[in-house]
Amino acid sequence: MSDTTSTLPQRRELRTALPGPKSQELAARRSAVVSAGVSSTLPVYVRRAGGGVIEDVDGNLLIDLGSGIAVTSVGNAAPRVVEGVTQQVADFTHTCFMISPYEEYVAVCEALAELTPGDHPKKSALFNSGAEAVENAVKVARYATGRNAVVAVDHAYHGRTNLTMALTAKAMPYKKGFGPFASDIYRVPTSYPFRDPEGMTGEQAAARAILAAEKQVGADQVAALIIEPVQGEGGFIVPAPGFLPALQKWCNDNGIVFICDEVQTGFARTGAWFASDHEGVVPDLVTTAKGIAGGLPLAAVTGRAELMDSVHGGGLGGTYGGNPVACAGALGAIETMRAEDLVGAAKRIEAVATERLRTIADKVPAIGDVRGRGAMLAVEFVKPGTTEPDAELTARVAKACHEQGVVILTCGTFGNIIRLLPPLVISEELLLEGLQVLEDVLLAATA
Repeated sequence: MSDTTSTLPQRRELRTALPGPKSQELAARRSAVVSAGVSSTLPVYVRRAGGGVIEDVDGNLLIDLGSGIAVTSVGNAAPRVVEGVTQQVADFTHTCFMISPYEEYVAVCEALAELTPGDHPKKSALFNSGAEAVENAVKVARYATGRNAVVAVDHAYHGRTNLTMALTAKAMPYKKGFGPFASDIYRVPTSYPFRDPEGMTGEQAAARAILAAEKQVGADQVAALIIEPVQGEGGFIVPAPGFLPALQKWCNDNGIVFICDEVQTGFARTGAWFASDHEGVVPDLVTTAKGIAGGLPLAAVTGRAELMDSVHGGGLGGTYGGNPVACAGALGAIETMRAEDLVGAAKRIEAVATERLRTIADKVPAIGDVRGRGAMLAVEFVKPGTTEPDAELTARVAKACHEQGVVILTCGTFGNIIRLLPPLVISEELLLEGLQVLEDVLLAATA
């Protein structure tokens, strides 16, 4: 772990109560012109960010344990990203790859072919957001197989567009009032070790999911099964060993396209280049976004060349997809991950944070589970002695951490999980300070 990617002081410092007066002024301006449907976790407005720190407009320095929801894995304003983007902006900002192409798009696709799981021939198409990547992965799968049905799992999150809302499991705030949704989507149980029957193996959980899919629709009608290798918004759920390989085998045996949604888990976040690597599964298609470009909007579908080439010319694309500035950001971010061994950094974050979180859990009976991989870690809160979710405690703890200058996020189908997504370049000292604040807040909240 390192804090050398930023000139910002790498410390927590509160000069005002949060939000400060300048943030409050901006909030008043916002209320007049920004839709109330767009919410923000913290009511503070950012002036600068870098390393593991966010500076607000009032000069407060906050510890960043959210990375813009796993986007700024290389840190904000990472030097290689800034350099590449600055040069690209000076050269040209847009031509549309579908009109007159450019090398940066090709270079990103070359990197994706090298880094994503499997050594088979791979091709990619670039887009703008994770949801757009998921939509296009489903399009490819349906086109290639001639089938319509898509299987998703409980606690899934795949986006906010019409199709991806149908794939997403949680109603509030993502789906409520926005239907009707895309058809031919079928949901099956996932592997959730903390809530599954005691002793259930990954293979047994997969058999349960497969049985549900075959009963609902039949394997010969399924175009694709889509799953997050570690579920994100649904609760940072790490499936039991054997679950993902068993699902992949079922897909392979039945001509079903196996799609891994690595939008949140990809690009070194879990201590591997991709979370699929932890169990050796090789998806037919991989969707990526978030950490791919150091904060710029870019996404991709990468997969078996024969699948990606099955679609007719012009069937994939978009005006801004693979924008050259975003591609330059991606090339800088990938170079940073390699040069600074951010895969190794994620593993070190896991070792430091997991040990500390388990020590905290020993003191706080409301912590039912500590889990995650790499720098994608979670604490699940329950009523002590039960598995009943405690969303109210979770919200109080998050709010108190925010007031103390530590940016943490919540998630989970039941709203009872605090998730930690620090930049992979955060210093160990800053990480431990953030965890100390979390511990102090928890002990006070549960006293």
